Amino acid sequence: MNEKLGTLGTRGTLGTGIGWRPEIADAIEGLPGIDWVEVVAENICPGHLPEPLLRLRSRGITVVPHGVALGLGGADRPDPARLSALAERAEALGSPLVTEHIAFVRAGGSLTGTPRLEAGHLLPVPRTRDALDVLCENVRIAQDTLPVPLALENIAALLAWPDGYEELSEGAFLAELVERTGVRLLIDVANLHTNRVNRGEDPAAALDELPLDAIAYVHVAGGVERDGVWHDSHAHPVSQPVLDVLAELRARVEPPGVLLERDEDFPSAGELAAELAAIRAVLEAHSV
Repeated sequence: MNEKLGTLGTRGTLGTGIGWRPEIADAIEGLPGIDWVEVVAENICPGHLPEPLLRLRSRGITVVPHGVALGLGGADRPDPARLSALAERAEALGSPLVTEHIAFVRAGGSLTGTPRLEAGHLLPVPRTRDALDVLCENVRIAQDTLPVPLALENIAALLAWPDGYEELSEGAFLAELVERTGVRLLIDVANLHTNRVNRGEDPAAALDELPLDAIAYVHVAGGVERDGVWHDSHAHPVSQPVLDVLAELRARVEPPGVLLERDEDFPSAGELAAELAAIRAVLEAHSV
């Protein structure tokens, strides 16, 4: 089990945050009540941090790097270069933790005799015990390399694996992962809603099985439903069903941090402020 706690600690708080993107950098600087931001790790260079991000850091705003390319759920062991790059970003930003996804992003290569394939997307790990064994080992390797704690995010999926590849529910899979590795969790309530629509899974049942004290923080994001499929677009306003899942989580635990994600079709600063206000209202109205 990883004993590194970073500056956040086991009971520390992040507060209310927003995903930092260059397109809304100016708006973020002017938003009231922003305690922290999250930046896509692969989109920054430690020696050339963007000036707006440096200004936030100078104000005492916490910055957390959020990786998308490790592929810890894949059959291969984590790439040492990618791990070193993530560690370098955490140190450059003075971050209390780093985050990644429970997903695989590549397959094939020399061990399989097939061409290397980069999916360009986060793909769901089959919830089998064999897959969990591989994930746990990859997580331990990452934990040993990173200078601060690691938290892993549940992902959205368009479809479920066939029968035989879902031995565990999402909540049970995450709970056992935490028990075996000590890793922390980044719970994305929008992804829980996505999986309700696309896979018929109950967010409340998943939350009931989670080790709530392992939650590092929470993601909230918008999406859209088309032809019975929920698209986790991060390009639409946060919907009421997603806020309802946030309320379910808040009724069980006070999360150390909550963060609004937006990646496309960026709205005005006023609209971002309104979404953050709606998130805060849910947190205040549904206390444990």
